[in-house]
Amino acid sequence: MTVRAILDTKGRQISYVDPDAKLMAAVAMLAQRRIGAVLVMKDQKLHGILSERDIVRVLGERGADVLGDAVSKVMTHKVITCRETDTVSFLMETMTTGKFRHLPVLEGDKVVGLISIGDVVKWRVKEYEHEQQALHDYIKTA
Repeated sequence: MTVRAILDTKGRQISYVDPDAKLMAAVAMLAQRRIGAVLVMKDQKLHGILSERDIVRVLGERGADVLGDAVSKVMTHKVITCRETDTVSFLMETMTTGKFRHLPVLEGDKVVGLISIGDVVKWRVKEYEHEQQALHDYIKTA
């Protein structure tokens, strides 16, 4: 199964903030939308990603004063991405190896979606349920 199949099911909406936005505004967005990461974009170009881990790390290092800083000072600059044609197995391996939970999906240099580890797990569980049902049906008719 591919990233495209996940996006077709879950949707392609993304949340993003401007690199110059204050960290506090990004924190408020994460809390309000109950999400774990937000893309950092300007003029429809991906500049970085800001995750809960980035926020916790910088708060631990520099304290609450950092909430007034620009997102660009806190975000992860080197973003690992995927394509719609990548497989779910590739996503699982990439996320596990890189120890992160969100992958922006790019088509060329345009962001077309965001996949989380929760999306991957949900998809895999659905696949296993379908396989189990198919085996059950096969055994029943044998």
